[in-house]
Amino acid sequence: MTDAESRAKPGIRVLLVDDHQVVRRGLRTFLEVQDDIEVVGEAADGAEGVARAEELRPDVVLMDVKMPGMDGVDALRKLRELANPARVLIVTSFTEQRTVVPALRAGASGYVYKDVDPEALAGAIRSVHAGHVLLQQEVAGALLSQEETGGITGRGSALTEREREVLGLIADGRSNREIARALVLSEKTVKTHVSNILMKLDLADRTQAALWAVRHGLSG
Repeated sequence: MTDAESRAKPGIRVLLVDDHQVVRRGLRTFLEVQDDIEVVGEAADGAEGVARAEELRPDVVLMDVKMPGMDGVDALRKLRELANPARVLIVTSFTEQRTVVPALRAGASGYVYKDVDPEALAGAIRSVHAGHVLLQQEVAGALLSQEETGGITGRGSALTEREREVLGLIADGRSNREIARALVLSEKTVKTHVSNILMKLDLADRTQAALWAVRHGLSG
């Protein structure tokens, strides 16, 4: 591939963060054959992952949870503090809710297990890049059961009817573009609605918005 072709490639830029080199190598080997995914860097722990994410500004970060030093959850919190726009997809061998739930609460867009089918992994990367939230039902339930209800209903009453429609579609995993099509709005208008929803509900991101909607019966 020429330099010009490489620059023109409309790839999803991915950063791999895992303390096991063999895992990173396996992920890179598979992802590099995908026409629309480009691995732009690797990191062996959370601190290095944060530094590389700030340097490379990837679209998606594949993040392990358990790593020496700064783990995946702390790395997620740091990325949020830095307002790094990368979507984070947790790739873990741990299935316990007590491991996965903190990562989702810290801002991850979803999670997959390390034994995931390669094509399903590529699909998950494309999904979170498009703005979707990947939550398995049992983990979503665990998250919701840990939320405190105080004051939420009052904040929710501040939403307009259109904002409730947008919120319901966020919970259904729709991207801004898909929401715009469904409601016959411009994508810019949808982005404004999403910003207003997060502000009114005092939420940090779409993941928390999706969980709020599920809990309050606004999802499909």
